[in-house]
Amino acid sequence: MPTLASAPPESLPAEHAKLPPVGEAPRFTRQGSDQLEQHLARTCDHVRAGVQSIIPGHKLEAVMLGGGYGRGEGGVLETEAGDRPYNDLEFYVCVRGNRFLNRWRYERGLHQLAERLSPVAGVEVEFKIISLDDLQRSPTTMFHYDLVMGHCWLLGTEELLEGCEHHREARNIPLSEATRLLMNRCTGLLFAGERLEHKLVTAEDADFAGRNLAKAQLAFGDALLASFGLYHWSCLERHERLRRLTLWEPLPWLSAVRRHHAAGVRFKLHPYRASASLTVLQGQHEELRTLGLSLWLWLENRRLDRSFQSAREYALCPVNKFPETNPWRNLLMNVRAFGPAALFARRPMRHPQERLLNALALLLWEPWRSDSRLFLRLRRDLRASRTAFPDLARTYQALWARTN
Repeated sequence: MPTLASAPPESLPAEHAKLPPVGEAPRFTRQGSDQLEQHLARTCDHVRAGVQSIIPGHKLEAVMLGGGYGRGEGGVLETEAGDRPYNDLEFYVCVRGNRFLNRWRYERGLHQLAERLSPVAGVEVEFKIISLDDLQRSPTTMFHYDLVMGHCWLLGTEELLEGCEHHREARNIPLSEATRLLMNRCTGLLFAGERLEHKLVTAEDADFAGRNLAKAQLAFGDALLASFGLYHWSCLERHERLRRLTLWEPLPWLSAVRRHHAAGVRFKLHPYRASASLTVLQGQHEELRTLGLSLWLWLENRRLDRSFQSAREYALCPVNKFPETNPWRNLLMNVRAFGPAALFARRPMRHPQERLLNALALLLWEPWRSDSRLFLRLRRDLRASRTAFPDLARTYQALWARTN
């Protein structure tokens, strides 16, 4: 079992010590200026008023700001005009009643509100409709843990989360959540690599690639911690735990994961617009791509009790890669993602993200262009009609968006 080496007490904040002292307003960032904090507070005021104008009071249970700003660790972009927000603002609107009916009734209005407020906020504003009842009854995931442990109330109080105690324990996060985190961030590496294939990289391409490289740096360490039940809502505490992690099992790439995680934490708290040259970005991408494969195989071997030696072996193996999921729910998800034809496809009772796991392993780590078997497998898993890498990447992205 992994252990944490001893450290000074002040380096270990209490697991539940998220709320600020009584009478003190919560912060959205660690070190952002007062001007930025006030801007984010005003944005939250606009959001609360806007949501209340859309959803009737007898239906509206609560409104929470989640994500980095809700946890008090939002990114601070330093500009000549002062500190600015960088990350999306993720608001969770708790509405009584059936979730799907509530989405049908209120999602359009909230989407329009987000479009109006995003230019004012200076970053993308997003709304997700949930219910407190669903939150209490749902199984623990990394998302549920992060939301319950780190949030800022726009409407509501902490008492509303009674019954969510199971979401407060990081050890309840299943191992498959570490796989999903790794899949999402390696997907970012895939999209970054597609942009870096161009000979001329624009400033937008460089910024996109740099941002996704930093997200992968952070996620590699986070996934390792989650696999041992040591995940934490604070990125600073996660890095402290990663630094102190002691394992019986020798992992030759652990020091690299620690080094990259430190860079990922720095970027998360103090992001910047990447402007590195194409050569530098390609070198960083290749280093992370290689490290990601080592971590991917280690994690999936541990999760699925296998001994995969390569991404090719992993992708072509017919083992069910999400054995814990409900087959009938998987069938409904496949129909929603692919239409009625999914009923007659291979393995319709498997989770649709299994296709993504297999396709990602081939696209990111294997020479699929020169291997006809891998190429045909890619086209089948993605149901792709075109064959060029940009087209396959777009097809993958569309499927990822529908099933994520």
